[in-house]
Amino acid sequence: MSDTIQNSVNRPSQRAGDQLRDIRLTRRYTKHAEGSVLVEFGDTKVICTASVEEGVPRFLKGSGQGWVTAEYGMLPRSTGSRMDREAARGKQSGRTQEIQRLIGRSLRAALDMSLLGENTIKLDCDVIQADGGTRTASITGGCVALHDAITFMLEKKLIKQNPIKQLIGSVSVGMYQGMPVLDLDYAEDSNAETDMNVVMNDAGRFIEVQGTAEDGDYDFEQLQQMIGLAQKGIAELIVKQKQALGLA
Repeated sequence: MSDTIQNSVNRPSQRAGDQLRDIRLTRRYTKHAEGSVLVEFGDTKVICTASVEEGVPRFLKGSGQGWVTAEYGMLPRSTGSRMDREAARGKQSGRTQEIQRLIGRSLRAALDMSLLGENTIKLDCDVIQADGGTRTASITGGCVALHDAITFMLEKKLIKQNPIKQLIGSVSVGMYQGMPVLDLDYAEDSNAETDMNVVMNDAGRFIEVQGTAEDGDYDFEQLQQMIGLAQKGIAELIVKQKQALGLA
């Protein structure tokens, strides 16, 4: 990444434009789940748990294929002021539904579903502290939890072959004060002109790109700059995943 991008942005965190927050992936964070990870992107902290269940949704019964799905939620005091639990309100917000569909789509891309058998893996992503990028942290941490759940299934002979075909990572990028930046925290995200979430695999190929101009618009050159930052950031996240899993 050019020195211009690295040095010309006055970020609240004092990071360079192409610098991730401190990333931590703590495996086996809870006792009971087949896979569990505490993922930390700076001050954003998410507990990702993967639970293995026999059976699949009705539309997959008899197909021999498995399923991966996700649920996402924010604890009442994960933000600056307390919010009510969505269960107390009786329904999920559109934002929550959108995020958990994104997590599910992204993590299904990690597996060959035909090798999973008629089993379901449910990823629960619970945000215990939010400072921007909760959905990208959930995907990155959820992939590690999913990997551990698959290891459990192989050890217990619930499946015969390893269905993992790739690691999946995700990061946010955006335009902040007219410059492209990587891995936005809340102070940047709430004031960014453009916000984008990118999901990629360990081969550097794209799974999903979601980009919105929050204030004005962005041009093709800025789009390329943001995508370039995402590629760099996700490559670093994949390394973190491999280190956490003992694959590096």
